[in-house]
Amino acid sequence: MVSVLTPAHNRAAFIDRTVKGVLSQTYGSVEYIIVDDGSTDGTLQLLQSYEGHGTISLLQHPNGENRGQSASLNLALSVARGEYIAILDSDDMFHPRKLEILVDYLERHPDVGLAYSNGYAVDENDNVLYEMHPPDHQEENDPNRLLMDCYFLLPQNAVVRQSVFDAAGRFEESFRSAQDHDMLLRIVEKTKIAYVPEHLFYYRRHGDSISAKRQDLRWKTGFEILRRAAKRYPYRRSTIRKRRAVLHFRMGQVHWRAGERGKALPHFLMAGALDPLRGFSVLTGREQVR
Repeated sequence: MVSVLTPAHNRAAFIDRTVKGVLSQTYGSVEYIIVDDGSTDGTLQLLQSYEGHGTISLLQHPNGENRGQSASLNLALSVARGEYIAILDSDDMFHPRKLEILVDYLERHPDVGLAYSNGYAVDENDNVLYEMHPPDHQEENDPNRLLMDCYFLLPQNAVVRQSVFDAAGRFEESFRSAQDHDMLLRIVEKTKIAYVPEHLFYYRRHGDSISAKRQDLRWKTGFEILRRAAKRYPYRRSTIRKRRAVLHFRMGQVHWRAGERGKALPHFLMAGALDPLRGFSVLTGREQVR
């Protein structure tokens, strides 16, 4: 069995397409656990219309509280019965064969604890914007690489053995952003991961997405994730230094875009001091800033 987990907060515009993408999976043994995280826009009422469907279990926090994505995923994990776990954000979609293909890969590779795939970013109307991974993407199974760059997504993208979550622990509920990067690091520190080069998910890009609204919180949380990772696992010192440079650069961007030049400049200077070669490449245009 695969347990698909969706935390949902105020996603009335997209949640129907998300749910239908799970219900249309070609893989036969699926339970779908949706946690409404204190929605106020009609999301809960839309989800309640699916409650008679035998595949779906709808959960809420006590008193309908909004407790965040990590707490919602932990609630879903506490009742999940599947050998495999697939997490899907409430505004994204699975390709109909996603679970079939990734579970088949994991069944044939018992040494792999997480398998992820390629996919497409789409807009509000499901129009394709870009490919998530280039054609030459390779998985190197190096935690240092993942610490430097969260280059694939635990929501939408991956199928994980339940036993790996048991070993890695639960999502950090004090993090209201970047909890995906934290969990991915703890997973790759514990198990081998693999890339399947097929397009099996759709990642929604829109102005109301968590990734668009909480950039400052994401990078602030990134410093704490880095601190914990360095204490927990023998990452290379150069990786830790360069990741700290990235975080300072991103914080500088946040302040600069907000018109807070005085707050931005110290972060940019620190980024350059921690990783001068990369700083020079950015200044000269050799590396384009995404």
